[in-house]
Amino acid sequence: MAFPTDTVYGVGCLAFDGEAVERLYEVKQRNRNKPIPILVSGPDQLAQVAREITPLAQRLIERFWPGALTLILKRHPALPDVICASDDTIAVRMPSHVLTLALLQETGMPLATTSANRSGRHSPLDAQQTLINLNGRIELILDAGPCPGGIDSTVVDATGENVRVLRETAIPARQIKEALK
Repeated sequence: MAFPTDTVYGVGCLAFDGEAVERLYEVKQRNRNKPIPILVSGPDQLAQVAREITPLAQRLIERFWPGALTLILKRHPALPDVICASDDTIAVRMPSHVLTLALLQETGMPLATTSANRSGRHSPLDAQQTLINLNGRIELILDAGPCPGGIDSTVVDATGENVRVLRETAIPARQIKEALK
């Protein structure tokens, strides 16, 4: 199903359901070498998907979550292989959208979620754009109006002793660096 987040509309499923994650790749026509990010509602769900949270990652979590920061972390071995990068890492974030957090809390499980568009197209900012992008490919769209952010999350690799900004979008790299001082 598709739903709004604090950045763009996403399409997602339960992160531990390997078959559903496979279907996400089909719906998006996404390259299988590109992992599917995971949304969590807080520390309990983060512990379900991440094997290790470095001190630097913890500082970024305290500063930017919930929000538009995606962290690359080492994955928990219980996650299906299909969701992970080839180097045994995951992309994970805690959104700040009320509906998304309610959905995460109601399911009680992290969600494998990526932007609700076919690969190569612009990320949708409302339910109508999502319908145009994924018409007939998904069963449900939760319409909560336009997304407040409109910009994809910033992605930071926090698996080692130093962090690396891999995609600078919603949160500028200078803010990331300032948070780590």
